[in-house]
Amino acid sequence: MPDIDELLAVLDLEPTGGTTYQADSMAFGGGAVVFGGQLLAQTIMAAATADRAKEVKSVHTVFARGASTEAPLEFDVETMQQGRSFASATVTVRQGDRLCTRSLVLLHSPDPDLIRHQAEAPDVVSADESAPSPHAGGFWEVRTVGGVDITDPEAVGPPVLDVWTRFVGGPEDPTVNQALLAFATDGFLIGTAMRPHSGVGQSMAHRSISTSVITHTLTFHAPVHASDWLLLSQESPVSGSGRSYGRAHVFTREGSLVASFVQENMIRAFATDQAPAPGGRAAH
Repeated sequence: MPDIDELLAVLDLEPTGGTTYQADSMAFGGGAVVFGGQLLAQTIMAAATADRAKEVKSVHTVFARGASTEAPLEFDVETMQQGRSFASATVTVRQGDRLCTRSLVLLHSPDPDLIRHQAEAPDVVSADESAPSPHAGGFWEVRTVGGVDITDPEAVGPPVLDVWTRFVGGPEDPTVNQALLAFATDGFLIGTAMRPHSGVGQSMAHRSISTSVITHTLTFHAPVHASDWLLLSQESPVSGSGRSYGRAHVFTREGSLVASFVQENMIRAFATDQAPAPGGRAAH
C-alpha cells in the first residue's frame, strides 16, 4: 500500500512549458490502470494553475479512456475565462496520442453570505464506531457505517452507503486537500449501486463483470480538511441499461456540508471477446 508521500508526489505536477504539465501514477487498486480518483485529484491540481488567486469550485470530468500506470500522464490546461469572481478552464489528460479524460473546471473567489442553508447530515454512528474497510489502507483510512461490505456479492441491502474517510498526514494546502477529497469520492458509488442485487459485488469488477466510471462531477461548498474524518453519504437512485447513477454529500464530523458529487457508471456483462481469462483481470 502506498504511503501519503507517494500520493503527494503524483499530485506534484511538473511544468513542461506554457500551460502543460506531466506527472507519474501510483499503483492502487490492482491492475495497470490508473485509479480514477488519482486523475480527479491531479486534474484539480492542474486546474488551480489557471488562476492562482481563486479556488476550485467544481469539476466535471468525462473518462473517455483508461490510462496506464506504465506511462507518464500529460496535462493540458486551457483557460476559458478569467474575471473578478469566476474563472473557468478545461483540463485534458493524455498519454501520447491517447486522450484519457477531459474536465470542465470552475474556479471562484467566494463572496460574503447573502443567504445560507444546507442539508442536514445523516444520523449515523461516528468514525470511531464504524468498521475499518479493506477498500483502502495506509495513507487512506476508510470506515464503513454498519460494517457494510460492498465487495461481497451476497451482502444485499439498499442502494445507500455511508463511509468515513481521512488521509493520515495530509498537508494544510487548500488545493491539495480538495485533491485528496476528490481521490476519495471516486471509489464507492459503483458498489453502492450493486448493493440491492444478489450475486453482484464490487469484488467482481474487471474480473467477471465490466465496470467503469464514465463521468464524475464534484462541487465544493466550503474549505475541506482531508486529514480530518469526512462522511461520504452516498446513494444510487437508479440503474439499468448497463449504467448506474449515484450521488452523495460530504459532511464534517460536526455536520457541515462541505462538498457534493454525482457519478455515472458503466456496469455490464463482458462481451464474449473481451472477458478476461478465469482468475484474470481486464485491462480496463
